[in-house]
Amino acid sequence: MDLSVLIGLALALGALLGGFMMEEGVLASLAMPSAALIVFGGTIGAAIVSFPLQRVLSLPILFKVALLSPKIDTNAILEQFVSMADLARREGLLALEDKAQSLPDAFLKKGILLVVDGSDPETVRRILETDIEAREKRHEGGYAMLEAMGGYAPTMGIIGTVLGLVHVLGSLEDPSKLGPAIAVAFVATLYGVASANILWLPLGSKLKTKSTEEAYLKGVMLEGILAVQAGDNPRVVADKLEPFLPPKAQKGDQKKASATRDPFGSDMDEAALVG
Repeated sequence: MDLSVLIGLALALGALLGGFMMEEGVLASLAMPSAALIVFGGTIGAAIVSFPLQRVLSLPILFKVALLSPKIDTNAILEQFVSMADLARREGLLALEDKAQSLPDAFLKKGILLVVDGSDPETVRRILETDIEAREKRHEGGYAMLEAMGGYAPTMGIIGTVLGLVHVLGSLEDPSKLGPAIAVAFVATLYGVASANILWLPLGSKLKTKSTEEAYLKGVMLEGILAVQAGDNPRVVADKLEPFLPPKAQKGDQKKASATRDPFGSDMDEAALVG
């Protein structure tokens, strides 16, 4: 679970609503189903026009990807490559085939099997770099949609406010009701701006960051795979990969490393991001 998402949402909403209540505002006055329907319905409808329906229907999965952040011990990844380098030097690259079958990471498994099959280093690098680039493109579809929805929402809020004002101006017989009616009309703008800057844009940025960090981690794995293929000494493999790891996972702080959550995130849900 990525607590930063929950903490950020709670803090943002708490600050907005708390400030409103400090000015003696009444929370019930912000509960406007019609405004919510215009803003959220209009935003999702605009997204359906702009993006494939399958991608829009994956919104719940995108939220899940943003919220979940499985722990990966980066120090364990380094040790895994050191172990494979030692095995390859002692028994040859073919001995890695059984090891590859037990690897949980599909990218790493693919790379090791390419090495076992006798592919030359340039071919291995080209194939795996293409894999990384393709993942980034697929992931881009998910966060690009959320960023676009962050642009649609404020506009939908303004549209909702205009519709409310049209209704208000059509009922001028009782001036005493104008103030409350205008206030209600502006709730739609609040929904639009707030949802864009608290929900859609931040979640899009979170997914973009996760995608970038995952690509970085795959790049580290690529270097490890090539080092193993080259027959490097296990100590040399460790020295090559260690600079890529977070400071706490490097030498001199190994005790902290095992308890450190991986800052690179994890594989993102392909179904959610491809669309």
